[in-house]
Amino acid sequence: MKQDILDVQRALRDSRRPYAVATVVETEGSVSAKTGSKAVIDESGRVVAGWVGGGCAESNTSEQALRCLESGETAVLDIDMNDEVLGAGMPCGGSMRVYVEPVPPAPTLWLVGHGRVAETLSRMAALAGLRVVVNDPQADAERYPDADRLITDDIDYEALQPTADDYVVIATQHKGDHDSMRRALAAGAGYIALIASRKRSNLVLDFLREQGFGEADLGRVYAPAGLDLGARTPEEIAVCVLSEIVLRRRGGTGRPMCAIPGEGKAEKTPRRQTAKKG
Repeated sequence: MKQDILDVQRALRDSRRPYAVATVVETEGSVSAKTGSKAVIDESGRVVAGWVGGGCAESNTSEQALRCLESGETAVLDIDMNDEVLGAGMPCGGSMRVYVEPVPPAPTLWLVGHGRVAETLSRMAALAGLRVVVNDPQADAERYPDADRLITDDIDYEALQPTADDYVVIATQHKGDHDSMRRALAAGAGYIALIASRKRSNLVLDFLREQGFGEADLGRVYAPAGLDLGARTPEEIAVCVLSEIVLRRRGGTGRPMCAIPGEGKAEKTPRRQTAKKG
């Protein structure tokens, strides 16, 4: 049964699987696919929905999709079907250009604890494109309307299972901070932040050292959490924490834009690839 491209994308997104979308953006001469033709390609390089041409056109596009998924960058693929020897191996008499976009699963923000900072952070993180999971006995849909998942019965933090690409923010509850931090570290999360005073942060870090975590592990801990923006209100503190997450996720400098020489970062142009026989 033919699958709808949007349905397939939604299913892949919900299952947190990476995929790529290939779109034919230009054709010339005799080619089977039309401009606007799309295909969804999964993490194994298999076309799971849509069509951008068969044979070598599909295989070349799939190979490019895998490269895009690995690099995280978009690409424009030129497929030459005029030349059987140097082109895609299909003497169809035409050529096509395919735009390939990788779609990795959105990283998850694990929020442990409660309070206005956590509630505000949940909303802002969802707007920033993060999947939000709240782990707290008091969590409910009214406080966290944008959260993807609420965990309310996890006394031992067994459900706290972040990946290396996820973010963990612990809004201090004092009792339990040590255990949730230890759990997040052991799970391998790349960013673990504690919203707490410096004194409280140091106590937790000392505990983690006593538990055998080395400095390399503690390098993943950001305590106290957030950038120094001079925040005073819970909402402003949430901005500081999210700013630190964006900084880490996008690789920024944290400096004022006006202090950066030139016109800032140039917009990235998709890499252009030419399919070759092989």
